[in-house]
Amino acid sequence: MTLGARLVAPLIILLLFIPIDLIKAEVKVKEKDTAWFVKFCVPWCKHCKKLGNLWEELGKAMEGDAEIEIGEVDCGTSRSVCTKVEIHSYPTFKLFYNGEEVTKYQGKRDVESLRAFVVEETEKAAEKAQLEDKEL
Repeated sequence: MTLGARLVAPLIILLLFIPIDLIKAEVKVKEKDTAWFVKFCVPWCKHCKKLGNLWEELGKAMEGDAEIEIGEVDCGTSRSVCTKVEIHSYPTFKLFYNGEEVTKYQGKRDVESLRAFVVEETEKAAEKAQLEDKEL
């Protein structure tokens, strides 16, 4: 998937939290076996601005990982989404797997640290999902 396709994530993430019966288009909102690492921010936040191109650089670094998508939600224009996933400060980074929240990131803000976190946590979430599937 190209970086351009990955940056469509705000729309997809927004759709994750809208009941499907309210959407008039056919949209797959919960991709099976897929992780979304999402940055929640607002344009006026000095900490968000300080990140610069970090999120785009992370998207480029993750291009080879088909199971991991990188997304961004502007909480200024998507307040209901941010409220639903309990965003109280900016920026906030959260990992979702199969449409469910897995964890919040609180480490260093550099590409390698973010990449290592999302890969490790996605592997854990995938293993957990496989175990749950076997139990059913």
